[in-house]
Amino acid sequence: MPELPEVETVVRSLASKLVGHTILRVEIYTNRVVRGSRNAIIRNVAGRRIEAVERRGKFILLQLDRGVLAIHLGMTGKLLMDTAAGPHTRARLFLDDGELIYDDTRMFGKFEWGAALPAHIEKLGPEPLQISAAEFAARLHSRRGMVKPLLLNQNFLRGMGNIYVDESLFRARTHPRARAERISRKRALALHQAIVEVLTLAIEHRGSSVSDYVDTDGRKGSFQLLHQVYGKEGLPCPRCGTPIRKTVLAQRGTHYCPHCQRL
Repeated sequence: MPELPEVETVVRSLASKLVGHTILRVEIYTNRVVRGSRNAIIRNVAGRRIEAVERRGKFILLQLDRGVLAIHLGMTGKLLMDTAAGPHTRARLFLDDGELIYDDTRMFGKFEWGAALPAHIEKLGPEPLQISAAEFAARLHSRRGMVKPLLLNQNFLRGMGNIYVDESLFRARTHPRARAERISRKRALALHQAIVEVLTLAIEHRGSSVSDYVDTDGRKGSFQLLHQVYGKEGLPCPRCGTPIRKTVLAQRGTHYCPHCQRL
């Protein structure tokens, strides 16, 4: 699933192509990629001018001159500019200059229109790149439970996903099973710094292409070449040489070094 760095890459690319243009017509070919009414999206988006393209967590927001079109890429969603439709094309936005195609093999992505930002998106937690270290530490200590599932909770922090949680915990030398309420302030601040550093570097490398992810021009990201633990089960830890382990937490594969990330 595209996470914060991948969605940010898509948003930056889309902004330069879409802002100022008008959506002339919308075609959506299945209700499976719609939250709410497909007809309402088609009716309310057609004829609207795109004022801004923004990211909120893992959501792409097309701010229109009336209303907001929110897009979540799900696991395999892609937004591609000026390319031919294919067997997995689920929606098309015809613009006054160009065409935006939504491809989604598994159809877990969603389109949603609202007169304002939908409530379920509005209530998401703070942005990892905007929250202060002090606020992050306070929020961490106010919650009970293991730190890995907590960082995946979009109401705690929006935009974090499996790849970047594993990479951040490794950088901060924090075990994924560590109890959030027991992490010292010093370690909490180090974890905040690790999250910021990992996300910033991943955005610079235009995200991780470990599965279907490409940007709006069909280009892959390269941060997967810098992964330290994610997808590295059995390989030596880049710090100490201990084999990287994989376990399952919150129904997600979790990669860590048992030596560097001790409980």
